[in-house]
Amino acid sequence: MTPTDAKRPLQLNDQGQLRHFLSLDGLPRELLTEILDTADSFLEVGARAVKKVPLLRGKTVCNVFFENSTRTRTTFELAAQRLSADVITLNVSTSSTSKGETLTDTLRNLEAMAADMFVVRHADSGAAHFIAEHVSPEVAVINGGDGRHAHPTQGMLDMLTIRRHKGSFENLSVAIVGDILHSRVARSNMLALKTLGCPDIRVIAPKTLLPEGIEQYGVRVFTDMNEGLRDVDVVIMLRLQRERMQGGLLPSEGEFYKLYGLNTQRLALAKPDAIVMHPGPINRGVEIESAVADGPQSVILNQVTYGIAIRMAVLSMAMSGQAAQRQIDSESVTEEQQ
Repeated sequence: MTPTDAKRPLQLNDQGQLRHFLSLDGLPRELLTEILDTADSFLEVGARAVKKVPLLRGKTVCNVFFENSTRTRTTFELAAQRLSADVITLNVSTSSTSKGETLTDTLRNLEAMAADMFVVRHADSGAAHFIAEHVSPEVAVINGGDGRHAHPTQGMLDMLTIRRHKGSFENLSVAIVGDILHSRVARSNMLALKTLGCPDIRVIAPKTLLPEGIEQYGVRVFTDMNEGLRDVDVVIMLRLQRERMQGGLLPSEGEFYKLYGLNTQRLALAKPDAIVMHPGPINRGVEIESAVADGPQSVILNQVTYGIAIRMAVLSMAMSGQAAQRQIDSESVTEEQQ
């Protein structure tokens, strides 16, 4: 596990604008801040009687989910609809690929539908990057989560949640707790926090759920939950990735909760105004106590609201970046012909 998979040339157009959104690795602080600022402006749309703006009118967004997800799929659908796009959602996990169709075959069939953007979720790390490299140049690709690698929109909605509740990142202590090894959310959050200037990023997990080389992300590693939570401003609990585990990493869920579950007593070790986050879905009594998940310090439902705004920001910015690149390419061709 290394943070050296920067996708900057592929993700940005010639003017440095977002074109695809595949990973937070290699993206500059200014661009992450622009995404947060744009999302802030879209939060107001959700409070309107008519929750729509015409930014993507006439465009088609295709949600291509090779891996099941209710929350991510639904918020991407809502985001595209609120931008006035036409939305197609394909649950490919129960469709063509189960009949032997390759990822490239699926991609070509989707291109034939003349979609302007693909939102891709896949169980294999690097799938969204592969699609972005091989798709038609005019199509934008957004990563809705790929294997253990990245979940950039989740990372950014978590950053928006922190910024709206804590103001800035410069003086914060943030703890990420749980199954770090299998978590694409943890990777995206570590990258985003470091880029945005958070000085104290902590990961808390048993040794069997910590990837090798995690210190390269600029984090402090704790295997003792009580020690790691002391005086933090933000606690991000991770879902126990049972479907990604290859036996023997944990003795039992009960043992995990006993040592690493967030309850009211452990939360008291954090700062009194600390906020509690979770990407969902929550395993109550495994990662977190119901009294904490539903308590006054929890901002878990706020994350869902902010997720729509972040996805609206990313969709609109990527579509704008693609349009700008087409204009650049067109002008370049015209100059060559003269």
